[in-house]
Amino acid sequence: MTDSIPAVVPPGRMAALTQPSYDLPCGMRLRPWEPYDAPALVAAYADPDIRHWNRPDPLTEARAVTRIARWRERWHAERSAVWALAPAEGVDDGDGSDGSPAVGLIGLADLDLPGGSGEFMYWLLPAGRGSGATAEGLSVLTRWAFEDLGLHRLRITHSVANPASCRVALKSGYPLEGTMRGALLHADGWHDEHLHARLRTD
Repeated sequence: MTDSIPAVVPPGRMAALTQPSYDLPCGMRLRPWEPYDAPALVAAYADPDIRHWNRPDPLTEARAVTRIARWRERWHAERSAVWALAPAEGVDDGDGSDGSPAVGLIGLADLDLPGGSGEFMYWLLPAGRGSGATAEGLSVLTRWAFEDLGLHRLRITHSVANPASCRVALKSGYPLEGTMRGALLHADGWHDEHLHARLRTD
């Protein structure tokens, strides 16, 4: 941003916010990732569908704990915001957890706070699929990103060969804006990508 154009989100606003948690109507909960979620993250990064569409590196449990800690650091550095999706009803078994382990992720990445934009990413393990949690979670976090953080534009991109992700984007209120040709390299070659987006004024 030039000096003549003020930042859409002033520096320090996100770091000053506490990462919120939300109970969703589907019986799932959005919350920050915790160290006890590490096994779920390892399982997710080994899941064939998640690996195909999201291209994550394989993780050990120790590396998963480190990654979760890095996500917390990136919140305070105002670089990304990553939530766990987990069943809302959990049992405290004395391990320091406050609920069930994560079965999914919704993250707001590629943040440009001065320019007022960011991109959502998401995945679900098989145990969480079919619940509608991703669309509900995206709707809640979209409101947070616009109303609390103050962003202007949010987007979702996905391979045109991934209709499930397209349905989630549309269901959560992100209309299709167009197709980006040869935009992302997967293991089976270059994929065209759908671009979905919303504005705070929509």
